[in-house]
Amino acid sequence: MVSIIDYDAGNIKSVEKALQYLGEEVVITRDRDIILASDRAILPGVGSFGDAMAKIDEYGLREVILEFVASGKPFLGICLGLQILFKDSEESPGVEGLGILDGHIVRIPDTDPDTGDRLKVPHIGWNSLDITDGATLFKGLKSNPYVYFVHSYYLKADDPSIVAAKTFYGTEIHASVEKDNVFACQFHPEKSGEVGLTILKNFLQL
Repeated sequence: MVSIIDYDAGNIKSVEKALQYLGEEVVITRDRDIILASDRAILPGVGSFGDAMAKIDEYGLREVILEFVASGKPFLGICLGLQILFKDSEESPGVEGLGILDGHIVRIPDTDPDTGDRLKVPHIGWNSLDITDGATLFKGLKSNPYVYFVHSYYLKADDPSIVAAKTFYGTEIHASVEKDNVFACQFHPEKSGEVGLTILKNFLQL
């Protein structure tokens, strides 16, 4: 069973539907015992870093997430769920993230440094990925697959070895990371067609 961790963030239902399409038993919950008993857990989300951390602390989920990750079972963060795995974000100065992974969340630049062209922020749309050889979530995919993004902030990981995929939108964006049993995507696999379903299937097979 997969637990989708519920902290009132957007986009949870679409993740649930994608997993159900793949035939997976899934529950949306913030119940500690259910989450910790699950085979896998997913932290999705759309919204602001500060609001997300406030809700996670309000519902007592910080300790639950840390305990689940420490168990060694597969854990996946999606979009905002990737961002709050890290230390902090320029979106919400002074707010402490979960700190499970090392890195910082910074704002997408307003202009392309190469051309000087204005960039639309938030970045909404399809971008291709430069996948790191051997990245677990991307097994079986062709080179440079396209996935769907919706975000104004992006990850700069401290450790390049955890970066599983990159993309470029005005700057190099660390689009996916993998470290031990923790996986995360800045893009939305549940909205990325067959490519996204393959990524989710790879996670479910861990």
